[in-house]
Amino acid sequence: MSSLRVRGGIKLSGEITPQGAKNEALQVICATLLSEIDVTISNIPDIIDVNKLIDILVKLGVNVTKLEKGKFTFNSKNIDLDYLKKGKFLEDAKSLRGSIMLVGPLLSRFGFASIPRPGGDKIGRRRLDTHFINLEKLGAKLDYNSINKTYSVYSKDGLKGSSILLDEASVTGTANILMASVLAEGFTSIYNAACEPYIQQLCLLLNNMGAKISGVGSNMLEIEGVNILGGAKHKVLPDMIEIGSWIGLAAMTKSNLRIKNVSWQNLGQIPEVFRKVGISVNREDDDIVIPAHINGYKISNYIDGSILTISDAPWPGFSPDLISIVLVVATQAEGSTLIHQKMFESRLFFVDKLIDMGAKIILCDPHRASVIGHNFKSSLKPTIMSSPDIRAGIALLIAALSASGESIIQNVEQIDRGYENIVERLKSIGADIERF
Repeated sequence: MSSLRVRGGIKLSGEITPQGAKNEALQVICATLLSEIDVTISNIPDIIDVNKLIDILVKLGVNVTKLEKGKFTFNSKNIDLDYLKKGKFLEDAKSLRGSIMLVGPLLSRFGFASIPRPGGDKIGRRRLDTHFINLEKLGAKLDYNSINKTYSVYSKDGLKGSSILLDEASVTGTANILMASVLAEGFTSIYNAACEPYIQQLCLLLNNMGAKISGVGSNMLEIEGVNILGGAKHKVLPDMIEIGSWIGLAAMTKSNLRIKNVSWQNLGQIPEVFRKVGISVNREDDDIVIPAHINGYKISNYIDGSILTISDAPWPGFSPDLISIVLVVATQAEGSTLIHQKMFESRLFFVDKLIDMGAKIILCDPHRASVIGHNFKSSLKPTIMSSPDIRAGIALLIAALSASGESIIQNVEQIDRGYENIVERLKSIGADIERF
């Protein structure tokens, strides 16, 4: 197990380019299973979760060729479905939340898929009902083994189009049902679909492969099933969560930082929420420039003077993956705010580590935390801590980089699951950080 030694209180400077989006990469890599023709994907991030998924595809029989850094060709002509029934597959898949998105394409193309209850971040219940209930509406039969907690779905006569109303705008649920329906017989509609840019990108790839999907970017997707899909080339968007992380890092360290090629049109509410916390988020072409906030930053109140509440919401609302970041940023702001994490009941439990560092936070309940900012009059204190999940891990790293003195962050593999070459990239903008 690796740890990070961080010497904080240092102003950073320079520019940083976001990696490819983790969540999109997981979806489009799974989509390559829908065709036996080459699919080439570029800007794939070199992170643990994505590499685990590629490893699973290789063991499944996919021919994966690395063309250059971040660019791979996938050929899924010869698939070994017996691998899905082996203990090794259960071990590989259960450690990766994104493995759930193997189900839709495998079921659609081969009539069978099996998956253990996926792992991933320990941030509360992450039920899979939305996936399987709606796959059943397409004609699949579900068998859940409660002993080894494995889901198996079958379709002897092929999937049939259906009218589907999702009970929640689940991103992975939408992706799974979308991938299952493109080869289904007839017409499928998915209402209350997630419309995140990553879902739009998945639709773009599938349409380029020969699918017939309309309504892209809305919460009503309409799919006319086709018999076969072909090859395509696709480029993954920059990771909006990493972009939000670098905005928070610049503010907390009072650094001047340029974030390159952010795809502004796909950022939704992210820039505006950070502006509400008082951060100057400036646009220059397709870059974000964060000036050094030498005099700090001030949280806005609502028009009537009441305290600002920052909460997560489906796209284009504020991403739940950035709640941990904005909470850390608020600890040094002037003013107070209420952070409301609606989706996961355990995601805010990492705040005890920030409280140990001197942050003024009241955890109201599993979903809400009240933050009273220091206005940089009292800096956070260095400490030894452990990263509980990807997003809390990067939030704690930002806190450590702002604290004067040496901090140790253990279990850094959690950060590696979502952030590429984190030590080298932070060093390139002046951070004093090392892995040991």
